[in-house]
Amino acid sequence: MADVVMERETVRSGAVAVREEFLARPDLEPYRRELTGYCYRMLGSGFEAEDAVQETMLKAWRHAEGFEGRSSVRSWLYRIATHVCIDMHRQVQRRARPMEMGPASPPDQSLLGPPLPEALWVTPIADAGVAPEGADPADIVAYRESIRLAFVTALQHLPARQRAALILCEVLRWPVAEVAELLDTSVAAVNSALQRARAALRDVDPEARTEALDEAEAELLGRYVEAFERYDIERLVTLLAEDAVQSMPPFALWLSGSHDIATWMVQPGPSECRGSRLVATAANGSPAFGQYRPDPAGGHAPWALQVLEISGGKITGLSFFLALVAPERLFRHFGLPLHLDG
Repeated sequence: MADVVMERETVRSGAVAVREEFLARPDLEPYRRELTGYCYRMLGSGFEAEDAVQETMLKAWRHAEGFEGRSSVRSWLYRIATHVCIDMHRQVQRRARPMEMGPASPPDQSLLGPPLPEALWVTPIADAGVAPEGADPADIVAYRESIRLAFVTALQHLPARQRAALILCEVLRWPVAEVAELLDTSVAAVNSALQRARAALRDVDPEARTEALDEAEAELLGRYVEAFERYDIERLVTLLAEDAVQSMPPFALWLSGSHDIATWMVQPGPSECRGSRLVATAANGSPAFGQYRPDPAGGHAPWALQVLEISGGKITGLSFFLALVAPERLFRHFGLPLHLDG
């Protein structure tokens, strides 16, 4: 009995020490990057993820006195972030990509339709804000896989608590018991949620490239930039896989096949991209480019963020996120300039 009492006192004194250390120096910024990645996977929006992390930080500061030290500061922040994300998810419908909303379209500009609200789309996130720092190559590969647009979109099909369980256990490698405590449920319930979530995600493409770009792929991207900036569609199409797909949120229309993509690019509207310049960045573990179209007032103005997927030495996916409203918001998120001179 004495041993049990002593053990409880040791646990309690340890919790008090953790709490006092936190209250003496509640520096939460080191957690921002990983929390942003977690909230992005939960919400499917880079902007909403940033808002959720900011709300998490504010709640943590406001309720710092209530932190009892029985868990780590990290676990406590993830608990807050999970509840923030679940609350935010109740207010919007599930986000998707155009490919999940309907069949591919013929490359006819008259079928484009109106732009749809941003809240409908899975939107990109900058690697610079969420990629693990100083991680070993295996961690980087795991990060790229877990932040891909296709995977994040698939996550949106899951109920919020299943999604949280899958991300925490399978992506972030938390022990099931710790996840059960965070979600205020049992180990059996978490294991059941994981089983259902895995079954739901079974069709997510397992062949996606997750390694760093090799020399040949880097050269492929260089040829893509040159072809796009010259608007040499004949050359550009040779860089695409035959079954490549292109989407253009906020429009629901999407294209399947290199031939249809090439036909689309010379339609009157898309051909206004002639003379564009591309600035390299990285999004969702993939190569990406800020696209700037010629500005009638001079130079080049922000137009779209292009996220490319590569497999087998060819470009297999082109997601063009058009910045039709407030382009500075999207381009600032990626640290891209708001105008190019010349």
